[in-house]
Amino acid sequence: MTREEYASILVPNITHTRKYYEELYKKRDLKEDAMVVRIGPSPTGSVHIGTLYQAIVAKRFASQTNGVCFLRIEDTDQKREVEDGVNLILNSLAKYDIGFDESPLEGGEYGPYIQSERKEIYGAFVKDLIEKDLAYPSFITEEEKKSITEAQTKSKGRIGYFGPWAAKERALSIEEVLNKIKDGIPYVIRLKSNGDFENKIVVEDCIKGRVEFPENDMDIVILKRDGLPTYHFAHAVDDFLMHTTHVTRGDEWLSSVPIHIELFKTLGYEPPKYAHLATIQKEEDGHRRKISKRKDPEANVLYYSEKGIPVDAVKIYLMTLANSNFEEWMIENPNSKLEEFTMEFKKMSTSGALFDMEKLLNIARNYLSKISAKEMYEETLLWAEKYDKEFADMLKEEKEIAIATLNIERESQKPRKDFAMYSEVKNGVWYMFKEWFTNNEYEWQKINDLENIKEILNTYFKEYYDETDTEEEWFNKVKLCCDKLGYASNMKEYKQNPDAYKGNVADVSTVIRVALTTKSKTPNLYDIMKILGKEEIKRRIELI
Repeated sequence: MTREEYASILVPNITHTRKYYEELYKKRDLKEDAMVVRIGPSPTGSVHIGTLYQAIVAKRFASQTNGVCFLRIEDTDQKREVEDGVNLILNSLAKYDIGFDESPLEGGEYGPYIQSERKEIYGAFVKDLIEKDLAYPSFITEEEKKSITEAQTKSKGRIGYFGPWAAKERALSIEEVLNKIKDGIPYVIRLKSNGDFENKIVVEDCIKGRVEFPENDMDIVILKRDGLPTYHFAHAVDDFLMHTTHVTRGDEWLSSVPIHIELFKTLGYEPPKYAHLATIQKEEDGHRRKISKRKDPEANVLYYSEKGIPVDAVKIYLMTLANSNFEEWMIENPNSKLEEFTMEFKKMSTSGALFDMEKLLNIARNYLSKISAKEMYEETLLWAEKYDKEFADMLKEEKEIAIATLNIERESQKPRKDFAMYSEVKNGVWYMFKEWFTNNEYEWQKINDLENIKEILNTYFKEYYDETDTEEEWFNKVKLCCDKLGYASNMKEYKQNPDAYKGNVADVSTVIRVALTTKSKTPNLYDIMKILGKEEIKRRIELI
């Protein structure tokens, strides 16, 4: 039996050869310095914030070099795949408008972009390695692997399937292998490693610099029993065929570099350049750890959608983590788009960035303060239609009032920064809607006696209020009301002799504010009153 016939039995039903695929996926027609990068999430649940971070970094490098950024779904570990996991990834990343050049949605000449749909391709490559005696079938059971691990632990040796531990299966003859297959014994295909753990390899990581590793000597699994490859093998085959120039990924994969280097060497290919991004971390009990979806809600990108934290604010924040000079660039270029920033590997942290939610929210407040009231309304409505139907209905019913309210103190040199997320808007504007302003709890402050409150409100409304007043005229009339009722209209005089007055103009203004909104702190009271109008103001005063 020839090696080709033997390989066809081990990896059956393969239509094309490795050479066919090498010729099919032609070299990309790009300039020499153009970067081809990818993001490769697995459909094992909602998207991790680290995946979004990596996607933003990858896209920036591709765009600024006129290269390509593609999305590849790495679903070869189907035991961990969740229902509708692929769509969950696609929908989550679509919200952040990464703009992949190629993906399962956009398509492209180097697809399929879902690894499980490339099963035939991997089979062709594995078959080729078997023909060249660079891979072999392994029939070892879980119990046998456990025994090997226990023996290695007992002898304080390295853990894994290599050298003398793999020698027995490496030495199986073709006849012995075929007999095992005939007996129905399941098997995987392993790489026949040619590495020497005593030898060192040196990799120049784009971020971490010079990194030294022992050579890989493990006979790793490259094809599983289900006919799908392991991550390691799929990575090598795909990144060659898709002509990836730079692998940007989390530094949890740094230890896998020796395996990947050997796989590329065994396949006869030049490996891509690696850029291992430091993980996003959280501080807990004085120690740092990787941010985790299991422990940290903010590790899940769905968290930001549910809270209504603006997409652009999240992207801006992640850019501050990516490059140390990004914030300075933003200050110097306040009107520039994110796409105009030039990212550099040398400006990336090698130790990991500490996730700071308050900093993210400050960025969000600043971002939301600068958009127009109409845009703020539209984005809030989009959020509410998904997460708060009652609020969405009210926003549509009272569109003019909602936009006018959101525009208070917005178009100014120092706009209000009272919202960090769309989910906060309802609590900040609900009192402007007549239908919702009924049985209320009021945040009365220094003046909290109901008789004094009614006296202030009735006197002001009946004797001084005029809806045609300018803001200056309006405030002067509030002061006149103060003088009549024994409250200081001049704060300087009040501070000099507070006992001579029942209170001051700020206290009186607060009474009016709380009566009309229930809140002691709101946007500009004059603007609120202009939006409410005389009849609604009268109705609210009568509720007290």
